[in-house]
Formats: sequence, structure tokens, C-alpha cells
Amino acid sequence: MMKKVGLFIDTWYPMVDGVIKVVDNYARRLIKYCDVVVFCPETRGYSKEEDAALPYKVIRCNSLPAIHLDYDVPTPALDPVFELQLIRSGIDIVHIHSPFSVGMAGVLYAKIHKLPVVATLHSQYKQDFEKPLKFKPALNVAMDSIMRVFNACDECWAVNDGIKELYESEYGLKAPCKVRLNATDHLPVADPGEAARVVNATFGVPADATVFLFVGRINFIKNIDFTLRSLARAKELGLKNFRMLFVGKGQDEKKLEALVKELGLQEEVVMCGLVSDRHMLENLYSRAKLFLFPSLYDANSLVQIEAACQGTPTVFLEGARTAASVTAGVNAYISAPGEDNYARMILDILSDPEGYQRIASAARRDLYLSWDDVVRDVYEDYCSFSYICNRNNN
Repeated sequence: MMKKVGLFIDTWYPMVDGVIKVVDNYARRLIKYCDVVVFCPETRGYSKEEDAALPYKVIRCNSLPAIHLDYDVPTPALDPVFELQLIRSGIDIVHIHSPFSVGMAGVLYAKIHKLPVVATLHSQYKQDFEKPLKFKPALNVAMDSIMRVFNACDECWAVNDGIKELYESEYGLKAPCKVRLNATDHLPVADPGEAARVVNATFGVPADATVFLFVGRINFIKNIDFTLRSLARAKELGLKNFRMLFVGKGQDEKKLEALVKELGLQEEVVMCGLVSDRHMLENLYSRAKLFLFPSLYDANSLVQIEAACQGTPTVFLEGARTAASVTAGVNAYISAPGEDNYARMILDILSDPEGYQRIASAARRDLYLSWDDVVRDVYEDYCSFSYICNRNNN
């Protein structure tokens, strides 16, 4: 059986995003089966003491700050100490969660040492590149670069069927690929009434207000400006006594605050900041009537699973890859394009309490998935690579 797994990622705590949470949950559960090392960059504000307190080992490489980005730029190739630690790590399998410098270091190490390498396809990278790389040849070069990394892997895991189809039909993925769904470590709250009281008191929410929620990076690439304009339209159409809670931090906080003021939603919008306490997040999801997530950027966001855990359905936008794992009108809502359509869907949902309860119950039943179950299957997948077992049995 396998002895040690190396998980490679191009950002890490104290930054928080969905991919970081996936890797952390993998690592915390894989240690029940084997040793785990997370290879990642130094990031602004990180603490060696906090790394040491984790139940698995963390090896960081040097990085450079990037202006106007939420993330730093890792430089493992310029860090001989990191390279030496990687060589001495004794890992049996490489699992990359990003195709950039740290992920590339993992693939190169696997090829040199004849180890199997797996990649999880977390993101729609073309969308990441289209804004900064407006020159199409530069975009093509960037996409070719990351696809060489993924195509060098023995197997790729897409986070849903929509992402698998995107990579195979549009991005040029040739490596074997299967779907491996994301999950959550959240648990349903024991007392929804108490959860609501905690949220109301903490964030100044009226007890009788209808609450809508967003959790994640405050970045307009996630269409949160669309959410605000849709709510402004819903207010024009008669939506009353509601609060929109934005939980998270990111580069567009000031822009979001300015848009709130422009749309006259100062009373309705609550900027909650970063909430890292899992129990408070569970309370927030439980308090919310709907999770508003019109992102066309996300691949298979953890937040929609966290919301489903509390029986809070998500309102997606037509064409969203992250909605590939839901069924519209059964366990989630999918709106036609446009802010007016999104606004009217919110009003329609609120006007049909019986239909809402049916979909809310189905969201928990169908979409809530535990990391314990997922990671057990992940470990079995690792061990299914026959040459791992042969190598360790020699």
C-alpha cells in the first residue's frame, strides 16, 4: 500500500479559496491512511507556527508579491531549499491541484522519479487568462502551457461532468479523465432557530428579514455585481425587507461598496468580511433563504455544497459549469440570462413556499456530500495505480 502522498498547490493559507479548502480536506483525511505532504508557496501573512500546528506536513517555496492580484507568484525553481526538501520527501504519488509553478514542479519530480501523477481540474483557466491576456496569441500560448502540464499526468479528475466536457472538447485534454466530485466538512446545524439568532445578533439582521447569501472571494469575476443589480431590480419589482450578506474578502471590495451605494442598497447589503469559523459559516448558510451564485467562472464551488448541507438551495445562471451537478427545479434553481430574469426568479421562488420547501429538502438530499466518503475513494484510486503497489512491495 502507498506510504506518502504529495499534494501540490500554487497558493495556501492564510489565503482562503475553494481549492485551498479542497486540498486541506484531502490532507486532513488522507492522514488516516498514509503520510501527507502539502507543497505550496509562502504567502503574505503566513506563519510557520500555524503551519506546524496542522496535522500534516507543509513545505513552502519562495514567492513574489503580485500587484493587483489576490495571490502571490510561487518561485520553486529559484528555491534550492524547497528543491532539496522535495527530493528528500520520499513521496510515492504526486497529486497536483494547479498547473503553474508548484504544480509543474510536482509533475517534473514525478517524471524524473517515475512516480504516478494525478491532477484535479478545479478551474476554467481560459477565463482567468482572457482578461489580462487580451492578445489572442498570448492567450493561446498560456493555455498550451497549462494543457501540457495536465496532459503529462497519468490521470485527471474533473470536478463535474461540465468541466470534463470543457477540458476534453475545448481545452484539448488528452490524458485519461474521470469525474471526482467535491464535498464539504460542514454539518447541518442542530437548531436552525438558534443559528438564525446568532447571525441576526452578529451581523445586525432583522429577525423577520429574508436573507440572501454569497460566500467567497469578493471579485467581480464571480458575477457578484450581477447579483447586486438583480437585487436592485427585484426591489423595484416589489421585493421588501431583505438582507444580502456578502461573506469574504478580495480585490473588488471597494468596487462592490461603491456599487451598493450607486444602487441605493446600503440598508439591504451587509459586508460580513472573512468568516473562517466553520460553525458561524454553518449558521450563515442556515439563516439564508437562498444562496445567490450567478457565477459563470466557478467550476464546482464548495459553497454550493455547503449551502445544500443546510437545506439552502442555490440560484445559478444558465450556462454555469458549476451547475452541472444539479437539476434545475429539483434540487436547485437555474435562471435564464439577464438581471431581470434573475430578479423575477427570486420573486417567483419567494411566492411559492411549498415548491421552495421541496427543492430545499432535495438540495440537502442530493447535493450534500461528505469529504470522509470522497477521500476514502480517493485513496483507493491512488492505490489502483498498480506500479505504486509494485514499487512499495519491492
